[in-house]
Amino acid sequence: MEHVYEALLRSRNQRSMKIEPDPTDGRILTRKEGAILVITIDRPAKLNGFSAVMLDELSEAFTQMENDSAIRCGVLRASGRNFTAGLELGKLVGRFAEGKSLFPSDKIDPVNLRKLRNKPVVAAVQGICFTLGIELMLAADMVVAASDCRFAQLEVQRGIMASAGATIRMAERAGLGNALRFLLTGDEFDAETALRLGFVQEIVAPGEEGARAMALAERIAAQAPLAVAATLANVRRSVFEGPNEAVAELQNLQSRLRTSEDAVEGIRSFVERRPGKFVGR
Repeated sequence: MEHVYEALLRSRNQRSMKIEPDPTDGRILTRKEGAILVITIDRPAKLNGFSAVMLDELSEAFTQMENDSAIRCGVLRASGRNFTAGLELGKLVGRFAEGKSLFPSDKIDPVNLRKLRNKPVVAAVQGICFTLGIELMLAADMVVAASDCRFAQLEVQRGIMASAGATIRMAERAGLGNALRFLLTGDEFDAETALRLGFVQEIVAPGEEGARAMALAERIAAQAPLAVAATLANVRRSVFEGPNEAVAELQNLQSRLRTSEDAVEGIRSFVERRPGKFVGR
């Protein structure tokens, strides 16, 4: 196998050359199912390891979801038996040599640290879910895991650190000691442990994670979009800026929602004992 430093040198020497797309780089697939955008990591032959092409396409997919007014929720899933083994470093030496961030700065950030999205995402994970895989699922708003999942945040074993949200979100969900137990050792843990620590919300039999994630996304998409977005934003504010900041905006958020068409429809549907038909206005 080519040494990473040799690949880095080769990348520098070839930077001015036109390089044809590599079909082995993998891809990110998208498809609409009603009001849901299904985003699929598709490189199963390489354990869905991420190349630079896939990072760019994933960011583009999240941007597509955010900009399409007909989309109300996203589902993040993967082809094959595994979610992802994380970054394939040999495919990213050029990006690292140029000092670029993982995801394009002008697109939505899939790990939700920089250019934030406003629409909810449900992640479906199975098999191997290492490094960036954990960070992607923790950046989602809920996670359905197959019972065969194997999780690991391995960066310290490679001389680097997790930098796409794991150091923040693992501590937020599980507490400092529980987060450091796995961040500082790189040890594997299973789906039951992930559920206990709050990293995933449901465990299902292998092969059922995609359908269950879709069912949850459909439930979310059936609710009033403005209310979903406001709820998501207020929860995030509480987590990242503190409860006092979240409390301070509650009245304004609620006042705006109460004057919306969807709020009128919500009351009407309650009185008429039927599901609401919400339009996002």
